[in-house]
Amino acid sequence: MGVVYKARDPVLDRIVAIKTIHLNLPKDELAEYEARFYQEARAAGGLNHPNIVTIYDIGKSDRVAYMAMEFLEGEELRQTLAAEQPLPVLQALDVAAQVAEALAYAHDRHVVHRDVKPANIMIVHDGLVKITDFGIARMRTTEVKTMTGMILGSPKYMSPEQVAGKRADHRADIFSLGVVLYEMVTGQPPFQGDSIHGIMYQILNSMPPAPSQRNRELPEMVDLIVAKALAKDVEERYQNAKDMAGDLVDCKDMLLGRTGTSRTLAKSAPADPPAPNSTRRQDNVMTIRPASAKTGDEPDKPALTLSKAFDSYEATMRLAAMTGMDKELEGFNEANSADADSTTWKKPEPAAAPAAGNQAKSSGFGTHTYLWMATIVAALAAVALFVMHWLR
Repeated sequence: MGVVYKARDPVLDRIVAIKTIHLNLPKDELAEYEARFYQEARAAGGLNHPNIVTIYDIGKSDRVAYMAMEFLEGEELRQTLAAEQPLPVLQALDVAAQVAEALAYAHDRHVVHRDVKPANIMIVHDGLVKITDFGIARMRTTEVKTMTGMILGSPKYMSPEQVAGKRADHRADIFSLGVVLYEMVTGQPPFQGDSIHGIMYQILNSMPPAPSQRNRELPEMVDLIVAKALAKDVEERYQNAKDMAGDLVDCKDMLLGRTGTSRTLAKSAPADPPAPNSTRRQDNVMTIRPASAKTGDEPDKPALTLSKAFDSYEATMRLAAMTGMDKELEGFNEANSADADSTTWKKPEPAAAPAAGNQAKSSGFGTHTYLWMATIVAALAAVALFVMHWLR
């Protein structure tokens, strides 16, 4: 459609690129073609972004229209992908993120590129990326119509709505960038066919395999980003390029070990847990350390002992009632009454003192059993009190 020349601006003494378009077309096509050329200049000339090529001037000489623009020294992404090998993941994510940020800027100003493809993406010094050739960009607020039967865009990178001949908005650019990203990380375009019509059929009806199936080094997050960008339904696609740029940056940071959260893809995930507070179980958990773990700065504390409030028959029965263990305790008492003195588990009543030998035997067995059961009941009561406190 045009030729690009390297030239020098004699006024400002700078190197520029001049894109020319020969307007030797039939009269019924000339007006539309020339209008599209000037429309490109107005659209791109109003954009000032580090990732978009700068337009300096436009004009017309006889039947040749021209546009003077920023001269770029670098390589087209198309040349980089010519070897049909995937780019390093970090480089691919960085290129896609820069393109997405540039598209977000243009979309905010109602400019849709409509032809995002590797041939229109330049990689210049220090990895800086520039989008070139807003040649078929169209102001969404205008009513300029395309020629009957003309397809604006490159078939392999077109969105389903473009293929179907529907009105394409900014989300068509997002789909095209998803295709470019897929090709960068796998070395192959997602939609392939023997003819233009075959490719267009694939775009409308087929979902390509996940990028990680073709490149095992890719993290799952790349699959998710590509799937969202390549959604057939525009409502299921990224709704703006800024969100896609954010996910690409997050994925890159994740690989670099800086973070692991996606801003947009995580929106459907459960919310972050609330900050710790006095009602959460983890705040009521007590950590017990051995005595050897005490640091030198900590003061000596008295050892914990059983309160005297627990050290009686009445207290034991009260705790048993609180924990629902009173009936079990009585049953246990009855089962042991044949082998032990009855005063062990029943409230003592005045009685004559037994013989010295028998008293020693009964007292020894009863005290041992009593302390064992008191310890169990005290532990159960402590657990019950803790649970009631936690539930409250």
